[in-house]
Amino acid sequence: MAKSSLSDMTRGLRGFGLGLATAALLAGCSMGDYSFGPAGPGAGGTQGQALPKVAGKTYGKGEVRVALLLPLSGDPGLVTVGTSMANASELAMQFVETSPNIGENITVVLKDTGATAAGAAQAASEAVSEGASLILGPLRADQVTAAGQVAKAAGIPVIGFSNNTGAASPGVYLLNVLPETEVRRSMSYAKKIGKKAFAGVFPTTAFGSIQQGAFQQATADLGLNTRAVYNFSSEAEVRNVVAQLVPQLQAGQIDTLFIPDRATAPSIANLLLEAGIATGSVQLIGSADWNNDASIANTTSLAGAIFPAVDATGLQALTGEYQAKYGAVPHPFATLAYTATILANASSLSKGTPRYDRTLLTLPAGFNGRDGVFRFNADGTSEFALSIRQVTIGGSSVAEAAPKKL
Repeated sequence: MAKSSLSDMTRGLRGFGLGLATAALLAGCSMGDYSFGPAGPGAGGTQGQALPKVAGKTYGKGEVRVALLLPLSGDPGLVTVGTSMANASELAMQFVETSPNIGENITVVLKDTGATAAGAAQAASEAVSEGASLILGPLRADQVTAAGQVAKAAGIPVIGFSNNTGAASPGVYLLNVLPETEVRRSMSYAKKIGKKAFAGVFPTTAFGSIQQGAFQQATADLGLNTRAVYNFSSEAEVRNVVAQLVPQLQAGQIDTLFIPDRATAPSIANLLLEAGIATGSVQLIGSADWNNDASIANTTSLAGAIFPAVDATGLQALTGEYQAKYGAVPHPFATLAYTATILANASSLSKGTPRYDRTLLTLPAGFNGRDGVFRFNADGTSEFALSIRQVTIGGSSVAEAAPKKL
């Protein structure tokens, strides 16, 4: 039985402000066959006029400039993610260049944000001065907020990669699986399979608070019976929570337990087992952050637990091409950058009047990306069509496939 140290609980914060994302090859970004008339001038540059020189690596030969802001220096963990996403964006433009039915409409300008909000704001300012019509990124929530403030002042939309809903606002869209989306999906599935009495256990971290709010909102919206909500900030507090839960679980007063924190879920499941709660007797539910986590997969007391996830086929399809070019396995967030780049190149958006019009970005039908079907909402949040996966010993399997449309 795998063990997980409760002292590592802060790892579950998702310090990047990110959710896991994987999925299917873009067959073209929009769900419909859109035609929006002749192209015209848009924010962040004027068609037909020479644009200033740029600082940073570029790829693509289209006339519309799109800035990609990622951490390429500083914190090594962030650099690993940022580099993988930058590589995936370049692969996306190579796909465009070699596809006879797709026009090459954009040039991507890669900019380093470092690990700070100030670095993101500086990179966004450079992008604005260089005539960018759209900003993709940055990665973390604080960076998205900082870059968004600069971009909004210039009338340029942002598609950021954070999964922290607080970073979203009109014109600053989040291309990621947000807590509200994933929790509602998993709670809906639990309701569908007949679960009736719910409890949640959350770390006292910033992201734990977000997950708790999403849990309480989802259960209220779905008419579910929330029996209890618990918080913890230490191992002693986790043990106390489990001690309070066990009598209710044994009495059948709670049949479903939401434990989204990836770092501590194995320990909580093991403590329940040690207290006499048999594996599978209570439905455990995790978060999208569980996907592909070795500790989750190798914890036998988590067998049968469920969690939401994007379709895995997109990352699988990207991996071979990525390895052939870069000699490494792509980070799961690479699919986000690939999708964002193809979306940015779409003629209906890049050549529309204005470019990247908010009405078109928020079409209810949404788009079909590497991670499956998604859409942006007017408030900057997004929704993804998610599958439900079930933990098996050493991995997970699909319990319910993602819907084909939202």
